[in-house]
Amino acid sequence: MRRLRNVKIVATLGPASNDYATIRALFEAGADVFRLNMSHGTHDDIRARHVIIRQIEADTGRPIAILADLQGPKLRVGVFADGAADLVDGAPFRMDLDPAPGTVKRVNLPHPEIFAALEPGASLLVNDGKIRLMVKSCGPDFANCTVTVGGTISNRKGVNVPDVLLPVAALSGKDRKDLEFACELGVDWLALSFVQRPEDVIEARDLARGRAAILSKIEKPAAVKAYAEILAVSDGIMVARGDLGVELPIHAVPPIQKQLVRGARAAAKPVIVATQMLESMIESPMPTRAEVSDVATAIYEGADAIMLSAESAAGSWPVEAVTMMNNVAISVESDPTYRSIIEASRTVVRASVADGIVAAAREIAENSDIKAICCFSQSGTTVSLVARERPRVPIIALTPLIETARRLCLTWGTHCVITEEQSRFKGAVIAAARAARAYGFALIDQVVVTAGVPFNVRGTTNILRVAPCDERLIYSVDPE
Repeated sequence: MRRLRNVKIVATLGPASNDYATIRALFEAGADVFRLNMSHGTHDDIRARHVIIRQIEADTGRPIAILADLQGPKLRVGVFADGAADLVDGAPFRMDLDPAPGTVKRVNLPHPEIFAALEPGASLLVNDGKIRLMVKSCGPDFANCTVTVGGTISNRKGVNVPDVLLPVAALSGKDRKDLEFACELGVDWLALSFVQRPEDVIEARDLARGRAAILSKIEKPAAVKAYAEILAVSDGIMVARGDLGVELPIHAVPPIQKQLVRGARAAAKPVIVATQMLESMIESPMPTRAEVSDVATAIYEGADAIMLSAESAAGSWPVEAVTMMNNVAISVESDPTYRSIIEASRTVVRASVADGIVAAAREIAENSDIKAICCFSQSGTTVSLVARERPRVPIIALTPLIETARRLCLTWGTHCVITEEQSRFKGAVIAAARAARAYGFALIDQVVVTAGVPFNVRGTTNILRVAPCDERLIYSVDPE
């Protein structure tokens, strides 16, 4: 199965997409990666969905990536004596460690780490920012605030603290258990929530021990400030616009999105744009025009992937949502303006032999009648470097490792193919030509083949060849 677009689609699974038929339909509609949200469902639920995905992978013969999204620490207020309270603008309100039920005057906030970090003038946001408090005075067990934006506050609503770097680990006890479970299960990517500093990512990487790639969710102002350092120790990035839009001025999110995408592209690391992309399709079979424009913007920016959350997990139209994303992507990428924007935003990197090889592969493909760039890769690094170039032709990623093929399903423009291990470059050329013909990329045309010699050694990309896809080469009995 060949996609007619470069950007990848991530679909979240949930109650609306919980059986083989629906998940298979999502895949056939265009989903390349399935997200398992560890915030919802039991380990048995997650395991059952994982089994279905791998069965679909076996039935279709196409690698599929699985992304496990860790919940992260949840900061919440306690409960109220009447279940809720109405806060009025300008009124005083206190948060403290007292477990007594809350009133219109105060409520329990069972997080001493928040009080330890607060300073007068800091903001406290409740219920996704619908209620806003300004800290007037604080201590190790309290914060006296003024209500700047009032409303109804109810039991266990979430709290955001945008102005300070919280001394809270990105991995809670639940996250550690979920991480180990997901790695043992065999997921390909781990999405790390509540990232504030590079040390958060390093801790998760140490626990994963190479069993899954680490994708950092940028959803905190502190993560935006430390983005370069976080990007350097991450395998990929998710622009989690939901929490960013709560903790930062909403008008600041679009330029930040562009900066984050551009940075990840320059580093040759996949980047997902997520949250509220087609949110109206949770209940409606058609999205709004603004939502379609939002999806298109992420594609024009060159994001590797765009993500559906509740639309495919709990909505009434999960398959239609994926189909809509697929159609928007095809339409955008067919626009001549798309190529000019993508090429204008390309980062030129010539720091190594591999950088030179992939740049040459792209230039040859764009200036000749080349139908595809075929990359042999053990780790996927070469494929990622080629994808950074955003070539005009498809990228065929050939690898003997199913784990590498699955992870590359998140990378822009890649069509992943499992192939036999090669010991000679001629064998690699023959395998590349066979794959190009088998998947309809080329018939009697030429392809560019990149690889590293010696084979099966990471980081040795050092050879490029233009090869024909004719039958004499493909059916050669002596690949040596």
